[in-house]
Amino acid sequence: MSRKRGRRAQTTRRRRLLAITAVLVAGLAAGVALGVFSRVDDAIQELTLPLRHEDVIRQEAAEWNVEPALVAAMIYAESHFRDQTSHADARGLMQITPDTARFIARESQGTEFVLEDLSDPDVNIAYGTFYMRYLLDALGENEVAALAAYNAGLGNVEKWGGAEMELEDIRFGETRSYVESVLDKREEYRETYPRELGYR
Repeated sequence: MSRKRGRRAQTTRRRRLLAITAVLVAGLAAGVALGVFSRVDDAIQELTLPLRHEDVIRQEAAEWNVEPALVAAMIYAESHFRDQTSHADARGLMQITPDTARFIARESQGTEFVLEDLSDPDVNIAYGTFYMRYLLDALGENEVAALAAYNAGLGNVEKWGGAEMELEDIRFGETRSYVESVLDKREEYRETYPRELGYR
């Protein structure tokens, strides 16, 4: 083989090697970029639509026949999934007041209940979901009325029409915003977390 032909073959091999290397580097860069974007997406989702304790939510939702996405949306509206105590002394993820917690403990035949238990996500979600079922039963499965009662009290909802109440009947702006927010977020939780919340 002549030197000229040999150099040409060597150049061709180098070009192929460079092309393969470029493809591999591009693929690696794309993979890294996708990983970075995926992590960024996860971080944004954690900030805008967090979900924690999904196993407890699924379990309690099934136990009390309340939609899991509704429970998740209520937790989001109440506390953004952060354990906290409000100025009104409502506690935990589902923001349950001491009086409501004592009522729930009596109604559910809870034993040895102490207020500190409301900081336990398992207990708080169980109590909040039980109470939502209680309100749905009391208000003829009217979700708008039950959510309004969760926020503003059953007494106020009875004044606004009880089981026949509609969103427009809510007289407190804060309560109307709460109900609208929970119903909107429920749709988002259904769409964003179908597997985690047990829809498939």
